[in-house]
Amino acid sequence: MARRGMTEMKKPKDARGTFRRLLSYIADYKQILLIAIVLSFIGNVCGLISPSLAGKAINEAAAGVGKVNMDQVKYYAFRMLIFYLISSFTTIFISILMTITSKNIARKMRHDVFDKMMRLPVSYFDTNAAGDIISRVSYDIDVVCTSLSTDVVHIMTSTVTVIGSFVMMLTISPPLALIVVLTLPFCIRFTVKMRKRTQPRYRRRSASYGALNGFVEEMLSGQKTIQAYAYGNKVCEDFDKVNTEAAEAYYAADSLGSTIGPTMTMINNLSLSLIACFGSIFYMSGIASLGQISSFVLYSRRFTGPINEIANIINEIFSALSAAERVFGMLDAAEEPEDDDNAVVLSNVKGNVELQNVSFGYEPGKTILHNLSLRADAGKTIAIVGPTGGGKTTIINLLMRFYDIDSGAILVDGGDIRSYTRSSLRNAYAMVLQDTWVFNGTIFENIAYGKENATMDEVIAAAKAARIHSFIMQLPEGYQTVISEDGGNISKGQKQMLTIARAMLYDSKMLILDEATSNVDTGTERQIQAAMLQLMKGKTCFVIAHRLSTIRNADRILVVKNGDVIEQGNHTSLMAQKGFYHELYSAQFE
Repeated sequence: MARRGMTEMKKPKDARGTFRRLLSYIADYKQILLIAIVLSFIGNVCGLISPSLAGKAINEAAAGVGKVNMDQVKYYAFRMLIFYLISSFTTIFISILMTITSKNIARKMRHDVFDKMMRLPVSYFDTNAAGDIISRVSYDIDVVCTSLSTDVVHIMTSTVTVIGSFVMMLTISPPLALIVVLTLPFCIRFTVKMRKRTQPRYRRRSASYGALNGFVEEMLSGQKTIQAYAYGNKVCEDFDKVNTEAAEAYYAADSLGSTIGPTMTMINNLSLSLIACFGSIFYMSGIASLGQISSFVLYSRRFTGPINEIANIINEIFSALSAAERVFGMLDAAEEPEDDDNAVVLSNVKGNVELQNVSFGYEPGKTILHNLSLRADAGKTIAIVGPTGGGKTTIINLLMRFYDIDSGAILVDGGDIRSYTRSSLRNAYAMVLQDTWVFNGTIFENIAYGKENATMDEVIAAAKAARIHSFIMQLPEGYQTVISEDGGNISKGQKQMLTIARAMLYDSKMLILDEATSNVDTGTERQIQAAMLQLMKGKTCFVIAHRLSTIRNADRILVVKNGDVIEQGNHTSLMAQKGFYHELYSAQFE
């Protein structure tokens, strides 16, 4: 089974640029962050006081047998307990604040991404797999916001702890503090080096998860076809390849990233060993008391502990930055060009449409339509037929201005469509596609979609015209029956008829039908055709059809082949020409 190509992962922006953009989201919650910073400072100060109290308690206990002042030991121990409790509770409260903040940031990011999706051109969705887009909206944003809720807290608390611990170590013993400082360059150099190696691997991991989601989404949507063709084993083999690639990308990133923490711990343990050796010498020499050495060791642990934490969460930070780059890459994608400054709203539509020497290709150098010209007068039905890949659907894309033409002009009521606003141009058309789309909602909501404030009587009239009213009334809740996601609880033909009813309800002067009856049986098709002929009166209609029997009554039939209109006329005249249309029509009824 063919798979859609995944979007090639472009080289992302640098980490600093991505981090600055993340800060723009965080800035909306600067007051909460300020509270978190203040609480972090208070909690860490309380935590930094405790080791000095422990040293004093140890000095009291080391006074000798019978000389221990238990009241003083209890006093210091009680104060340590109070300060540790304050430190713990502030850390918990900060975590709660940051979790709430990250939730709000995630909501805003998803809103921005979804809002961006609504402004992206059709070409973006034609060239990017749905699963990869979903991965950016869900997985990548989750990675970013999880990092914000946990890693930011660690960074804030760790910064205060590292600075405070170092200051306290300097007050106790500058020589021992120097030993600790000597190991810092090794930690910093190692971290920088690992960042350069791990970040590309995290980018690959995010891209591979997007590819995995795209494959799964595609296979789920084609599950019935897979079962029908007994293609399950081959799909499993293909999935194994994609899954293995994702697993290898995950392993490559995390296996390297997981070495950062243990390596940093090894360096810090070396520092602790040196502190123990020199501390013993200072104690034996009377330079420092046992309590001071004990306090210094505790402070050194508080100093190196956050550094280890930062080393451990550096993987998550790199992963979050890579995920953020993918999200921002989507936010930076080119939108549909703005309407011209002098663009006007298309109103009082009559429905005269004309294509003048239109040429177009989806890719540079690959022209699909060549100097195509056609005219559709108001109220007339234009049928477009021809072999697959001839350019029929491309014409519809250009009429709706999903793509802009390369040369020539498309006119509606005498005005170039580029002189109208896109929204007003598209509002002038009702559309029924071969690929039906219904959403999770009531039947009433699905039919009324696109027409604001539609009444029940209007919906029922449209449903009757589409010959689906009787089916709806047989459902348990009638028009209030809820359709499951993607219409899984109704047939394809019924979904097609719902979309036809939706188009009938939509008050427009122009109508596009792209294989609109392809999913209904012949009897139902005739009923719908009869209803359409009645409702299409007074509207300019463009009908793409492979079943030539459905367009025999069209006012004009265009035969499109390889991007050119090779024949045109009504059914009778085209059959009399004994040309390509005659061959197509005869082939269907041989």
